[in-house]
Amino acid sequence: MASATVSVAQFQAKDPGVRSGPAAVGGPRAGLYSYYQQFFPLAMTVFSEVDSVSGAMSGSDGKGLGPRYNGTSCGGCHIQPAVGGSSPAVNPQLAMATSYGAHNTVPSFLTLDGPVREVRFIKQPNGQPDGGVHDLFTITGMGDAGSCNIAQPDFAGAVANKNAIFRIPTPTFGLGLVEEITDDNLLANAAAHAGVKKMMGISGHPNLSGNDGTITRFGWKAQNKSLTIFSGEAYNVEMGVTSDLFPNERDETPGCVLNGLPEDSEGETSNTFPASDLASDVTNFAMFMRLTAPPTPAPPTPSTQRGQATFNAIGCALCHTPSIKTGSQSKTTPDNNVAVNAFSDFMVHNMGSNLADGITQGSAGPDEFRTAPLWGLGQRVFFLHDGRTKDLMEAIQEHASQGSEANSVIRMFGALSQSQKQDLLNFLRSL
Repeated sequence: MASATVSVAQFQAKDPGVRSGPAAVGGPRAGLYSYYQQFFPLAMTVFSEVDSVSGAMSGSDGKGLGPRYNGTSCGGCHIQPAVGGSSPAVNPQLAMATSYGAHNTVPSFLTLDGPVREVRFIKQPNGQPDGGVHDLFTITGMGDAGSCNIAQPDFAGAVANKNAIFRIPTPTFGLGLVEEITDDNLLANAAAHAGVKKMMGISGHPNLSGNDGTITRFGWKAQNKSLTIFSGEAYNVEMGVTSDLFPNERDETPGCVLNGLPEDSEGETSNTFPASDLASDVTNFAMFMRLTAPPTPAPPTPSTQRGQATFNAIGCALCHTPSIKTGSQSKTTPDNNVAVNAFSDFMVHNMGSNLADGITQGSAGPDEFRTAPLWGLGQRVFFLHDGRTKDLMEAIQEHASQGSEANSVIRMFGALSQSQKQDLLNFLRSL
């Protein structure tokens, strides 16, 4: 009896870890019109292609890489637990640093067992706000880079001066459904339970397009309006590939602009399905995300059902909204008013000094982030915008700091029994 009593007393809730079994995601959305069923696998192929500067290097399918880049393939980094996901357990960027003979030093904040990362600088040397992505690697030394000779940024200095912040890849599963949620539905959801939210210090607001005033919803700060814009920006920023949306090189050093611009435009892919073949890489990327099915949660258990009840009771669901419906405008399926079980309100919230990154994007301030969708969380390896932890318990605790809208919820989480916390962690890992 004594030993049993001790074991109960010593019990501590623990993240059960990445859910085992096959990927619960990765295929096309159910109910796609036959046209889009044909489009999906070819768009996935383009999403997974590896780029070099010329497109003629062994193993490369696409051209336009660089002059600066963070990775050589969308699918090389968005891969956990399937193509389109988030950062894998083994970081592919270390190998990408020397792709095709490139001469790059791996920065200290990239490790083999750490997350895929991009780095942004908070301020420019003159003290003015920066916020832009400073690509990790250059094409200097690559077999098809000609005489291009440029240096990597001073990452060591930026880290030493606390001027560097990091972001990891966001999962892209189910984003076509997110794109189909109407602004009215998002605003109605944000206005729901106003009294409870006010009492708990939760406010939040949409990030808005500076052009048409509509709600933007993609990216860590909900800074991108559509999947096409999201794709074009990522292609340009992460891989250095110019497109019809972003037609100019980010680095125009003489000798480093080696292709006609834009490098990716309509009618330049090489698949067998006419729509995919005539579409640009950017359009194929967007269509892949638009047509991908959302994650499938694990079958419920008594523990996960208790955990879901606790999730709702302590206020997690006030921001991580379990479900919001699309509108009636879908062109990819005959289904309208579909429940999007993303566990996000897609608003941006003050997450406090602990998670603040010092960067403003649109109307999302330096301490604000979009409510991260939780669907598929059970098979993710890294958490939070910068991938600072693999431990779900730590990720929850990191939400609490000065100014955070989550402080009341985290206090209630802290007051739970260890078994209640375990049920909640089990529920999250079931998503």
